[in-house]
Amino acid sequence: MDMLDNLALGFQTAMSLSNLTYCLIGVFLGTAVGVLPGIGPIATIAMLLPLTFGLPPVSALIMLSGIYYGAQYGGSTTAILINLPGESASVVTALDGYRLARQGKAGLALATAAIGSFIAGTVATVLVALFAPPLAEVALRFGPAEYFSLMVLGLVASVVLASGSLLHALAMVIVGLVLGLIGTDVNSGVSRYSLGLPQLADGIGFVVIAMGVFGLAEIVANLEHEATRSAVVKRVKGLLPTREEWRRIIGPILRGTVLGSALGILPGGGAILASFASYSIEKKISKTPEQFGQGAIEGVAGPEAANNAGAQTSFIPMLTLGIPANPVMALMIGALMIQGIQPGPTIITEQATLFWGVIVSMWVGNVFLLVLNLPLIGLWVRMIAVPYHLLYPAIVVFCVIGVFSINNTTFDIYLMALFGVLGCVFHKLGCEPTPMLLGFILGPPMEEYLRRALVLSEGRPSVLFTEPLSAVLLLVAAILLASTLLPAIRKGREETFVSET
Repeated sequence: MDMLDNLALGFQTAMSLSNLTYCLIGVFLGTAVGVLPGIGPIATIAMLLPLTFGLPPVSALIMLSGIYYGAQYGGSTTAILINLPGESASVVTALDGYRLARQGKAGLALATAAIGSFIAGTVATVLVALFAPPLAEVALRFGPAEYFSLMVLGLVASVVLASGSLLHALAMVIVGLVLGLIGTDVNSGVSRYSLGLPQLADGIGFVVIAMGVFGLAEIVANLEHEATRSAVVKRVKGLLPTREEWRRIIGPILRGTVLGSALGILPGGGAILASFASYSIEKKISKTPEQFGQGAIEGVAGPEAANNAGAQTSFIPMLTLGIPANPVMALMIGALMIQGIQPGPTIITEQATLFWGVIVSMWVGNVFLLVLNLPLIGLWVRMIAVPYHLLYPAIVVFCVIGVFSINNTTFDIYLMALFGVLGCVFHKLGCEPTPMLLGFILGPPMEEYLRRALVLSEGRPSVLFTEPLSAVLLLVAAILLASTLLPAIRKGREETFVSET
């Protein structure tokens, strides 16, 4: 009965005129940024964060959430029409979706992506409603030591699942932790790493780093590699699947939904991992695996369902544990903290309207995506043709206005530019900035929980290992790190041996 009461509260919140409007704005913007290759949900949410300061917390989170899962759908449009994924999770969709478009079946591919996303989003929303409250009840039993160990596990998982060099990922986490220490120590009142600048007494703003690393740096990277884009089709037709096509897509959609729902909770990029895993599974169990890569509709249905389900179940650890499963969830935590709300197990009881309103809005947003996007295919095709060099000046201006509006100081603009340069350097060095952002978000609470654990244990660090749950979490983190480090070390030794001989 409690679940029905909670869902009724969620519907009452999400179905208000203002929240419906913000949800519609969110999914529309999300689809648009997914369609435009090179922008993506991370940069868009970072740029729009200042606009949410004046909104009620539930409206702000509903709009930002809509941008995120809307981008999962929008990315499939460019992947299918021009073989250029607008969002990283849509890379797999391009393999068969673009082939279908070349065969005159773009409408079928787009409809399959929309239907798969809707079914997966609906199921994932139910799973969030079912599993988030029990997980929050378990988390309420956590003490400072357990929370510290949980955050260590989250950082290690982000390192293990990050793309590129493991050493680079570790270094980025450390950089993020150090950046999180800048400012005035809450306990002692001592200014740390502020270089004597009074503007850094309160630390570096989360939005400043996000806009610099994910906004300005992405602009430069996209300008360097701007490609000429031309859509395969000017007019899309045949949007409704036949009975035979329904039979072929429903199985992959259901399997992708289950897989994405499970993997989406993982830190580091569960939605991306889910789409690749779904494609591999569908190809293995198919009676005609040779069709994959040549226009198999199953290669669109499964991955699209998986990445959409993964995008929505990633809200579970963010809302209930305060642990971001990906950089977008880290931005969501930043948005909540700006609103004065600390994500964690108490959010369900203390912010019930926000929690259940956001969950129900996910289902509403998926309905909007299904109803709006297929009729608007013509609009997305025209948007694809806009050259990126005409878009980036507006994006830069938006970033500058957004950062300045937070504290009304030009210092933040210079700081954003500095992080933009650093983001470009990271890109050239092959360093993924996601672990740094997670380290920046989790660093201050990690320090605070460690201090509390040491105070309660009278200064004994062993408390992290004597508390059973804390010890288990640290052990899992150590196993994850070792499982990644040992093969890398062994490969390095083999390469050294070969070069010496």
